[in-house]
Amino acid sequence: MRRLLLFLALLAALVFGAGVMAQDAPTVAVVTPYLAQPGTQFMVEAFQASAEARGWSVNVIDTAGDVAAVVSRIEDVVNQGVDAIVINVDPAQVGAGLQAAADAGIPVFGMDAGTDPLLVTNVTGNGYAMAAETATYVVDRIGGAGGVVMFVFDPYPPVQKRGIVADAIFANHPDITIIDRITPDVNDGGIADSRAKMEAVLAANPEPGSIRAVWAAWDQPALGALQAIEAAGRQGEGIVIVGIDANPQALDAIAAGSNFEASISQDLDGIAATVADTIERYLGGETISLSTIYVPTVLVTSANVDAFLGN
Repeated sequence: MRRLLLFLALLAALVFGAGVMAQDAPTVAVVTPYLAQPGTQFMVEAFQASAEARGWSVNVIDTAGDVAAVVSRIEDVVNQGVDAIVINVDPAQVGAGLQAAADAGIPVFGMDAGTDPLLVTNVTGNGYAMAAETATYVVDRIGGAGGVVMFVFDPYPPVQKRGIVADAIFANHPDITIIDRITPDVNDGGIADSRAKMEAVLAANPEPGSIRAVWAAWDQPALGALQAIEAAGRQGEGIVIVGIDANPQALDAIAAGSNFEASISQDLDGIAATVADTIERYLGGETISLSTIYVPTVLVTSANVDAFLGN
């Protein structure tokens, strides 16, 4: 009888232990319509690496630019019973999906998304600070005067706030004129359409010096603008280009001494790792009190670009 009881106790311990292990290895879904954007791709890959290092199962879902489809995909993973959801999209546009997750008791975390009461928190770089730094760089480089072309994307909160701050800084300098405020098509990644739209701006402003700078809320439009300027043979006019994200192409352009002079390095790995860490803490029972968690950023110019290229 003692042996039977011991056997049953050991069996119960094994079953209980397996249940604990299952709880310690959550399944997390990442849902985004923006995987074609390099910044999102880097973050998602970094999150996968951080999560899988913890032994988690990660399901990445890309709706390929279809924001409306994010709602149904969130509902799908809710029905699958995932332990947590990560979104990289404007939460205001996917409220029905977030509510479905809330009703099921599944926590949702933003990864460079936006704030919303239905999110546990949003982890991101400080878009206000990034925009202020790059817009101020433009103002200083052009002496507070001249025509500026802006590339913005208001449908996405982390990028929308950058445009708002840049608008305010440029408006504070009466001798700066905004030639155009362009929202490019991002379905192809953003470079090709930005180039086409910049080509139109160049054609409409043919006089040397008529365009002093291009301010872009992220790097892809800045790269498209650079291509258009170089194709038009107008790189010698000293048109200053700035972006945000410091993706590899942007870093190469800055290092080459092109018109693309500055970008902001978001710690995309840091954002992703912080999201994973926050999920782990939350699932472990910790209360997350901040609605937004900011990860530090750095202005990249020719003075420090080598450090980011590993030179």
